[in-house]
Amino acid sequence: MSVIVRLPSQLRVLVGGAGEVQVEAKNVKDAILAVEALHPGLASRVLDDNGNLRRFVNVFVVDEDVRFLDGLETIVEPGQTVSLVPAVAGG
Repeated sequence: MSVIVRLPSQLRVLVGGAGEVQVEAKNVKDAILAVEALHPGLASRVLDDNGNLRRFVNVFVVDEDVRFLDGLETIVEPGQTVSLVPAVAGG
């Protein structure tokens, strides 16, 4: 299943400047680990030491926040987009 992983500018340096990486994956975690396999260093910026999503990273499949779906186990269909979005703080 080929999906597109969209990366914010802060993570693009890890993938040679690309804004998107196409990978084979069945769920969100597989997609992150597939990008990691191609471009080492990404997973540690997105996942904590226990393999969970870091608090300051939001992940969307299409336009749905995976925290309100099945988290990292959220299924991705061929052609769907997984977007990694850093949390924004303000006041």
